[in-house]
Amino acid sequence: MRLLLALMWLLHWLPLPLLGRLGEGLGSLLFFAMKRRRHITRVNLQLCFRDKSEREISQLARAHFQAYARSVLERGVLWWAPEKRLKKLIVIEPRLPLDEFAAGPVVMLCPHFVCLDVAGAAVAMQASASSMYVRQKNARFDETLRRGRARFKPVKLFTRQDGIKPILRALREGLPYFMLPDMDFGLKDAEFVPFFGVPAATLTALPRIAAAARAKVIPVVATFLPDYRGWKVTFYPAWEDFPGDDMLAATRKMNAFIEQRIRETPAEYLWTHRRFKTRPPGLPDVYN
Repeated sequence: MRLLLALMWLLHWLPLPLLGRLGEGLGSLLFFAMKRRRHITRVNLQLCFRDKSEREISQLARAHFQAYARSVLERGVLWWAPEKRLKKLIVIEPRLPLDEFAAGPVVMLCPHFVCLDVAGAAVAMQASASSMYVRQKNARFDETLRRGRARFKPVKLFTRQDGIKPILRALREGLPYFMLPDMDFGLKDAEFVPFFGVPAATLTALPRIAAAARAKVIPVVATFLPDYRGWKVTFYPAWEDFPGDDMLAATRKMNAFIEQRIRETPAEYLWTHRRFKTRPPGLPDVYN
């Protein structure tokens, strides 16, 4: 891991067009080498894009590996590049919602697109925030990840084991909260909600936290700019009348929004995750 981090540090000095192409080349190699992850990606894509041919699924799966590997190498730019360089590479549309941050509790819905760390950097250069993350198995990588996400402004990072109380406390303290609730963590605090028409165990935490904190929900999605020019971070308008009284309906709205964004840049969503590993009773494991 030290060698990988050292390589990422060295590569972050390269111009972004060259670094991006190196990442895509690495992704093409990993597409052939990582058989298990390739299989998971293909199954996810087949379930979510039933109208696509096998050839189209294979092309999209390979494009995803290229996007994912590219995002990993480019993460070195987020962690170590000067702030001046980052501001030139990150385009924010339409603007960073600083007024909303100041007006009251804000939860930022940030789905698992490969560039999600760019959204965090865009906010961290101007405002403190909080978020939940998965502690990494490798201690050195975990330390680098935490330091990279908090190098501009103080950032509070929580784990799932911390529960909801520190999140609500941070929201009351005025820290906007980055929330990434679109992964399969099992049935605890989750419901089966359609995702591209497939029942998916989906955390209901977004509407529950928004209701408990009386917080606005502002979606944010980070994607690649064309021609290796950097990244675009899009902040969407705050959802009105969310979550309402029906937590399940609110969770369906969340999944529907994520589906719409995926259709815009399908290769950039995190398809290597087993999104459908938890199945309703009686339905088979789709990955075996």
